[in-house]
Amino acid sequence: MTRIDKVVYTGKTHTTGGRSGESRSSDGNLDIKLSSPGSNGSGTNPEQLFAAGWSACFIGAIGKAAAGMKVKLPADLAVDAEVDLGTAEGGYFLQARLNVSLPGIDPEVARALVDAAHQTCPYSKATRGNIGVEINLV
Repeated sequence: MTRIDKVVYTGKTHTTGGRSGESRSSDGNLDIKLSSPGSNGSGTNPEQLFAAGWSACFIGAIGKAAAGMKVKLPADLAVDAEVDLGTAEGGYFLQARLNVSLPGIDPEVARALVDAAHQTCPYSKATRGNIGVEINLV
């Protein structure tokens, strides 16, 4: 386990009611209702929140890789994240796919950017070896 030398930021939330509750960040910028996946509830679910956070972080990691490789990224760069909640061995587990769109970038360069991003993105590091992950160029 890697130990952090310097904390850059701490996200803080207060959640009540679990998957049928609500969550609010300490700064008030996040204030959401939660619902179980596939339910008729009016809120989002933890899998969607994880997908949003990971895809945003992954785009930042692509940007860092592109800067290092001196590659100009397209304005319409996008990551569609899919986080599956499923069962196996009597318990619940996650698996994920990141579908990365880098229009106008040579496929070999795009693959190098995505591979580098997957090595540096904190979400990718946190999931590595823990859940099934696919990184696809679309």
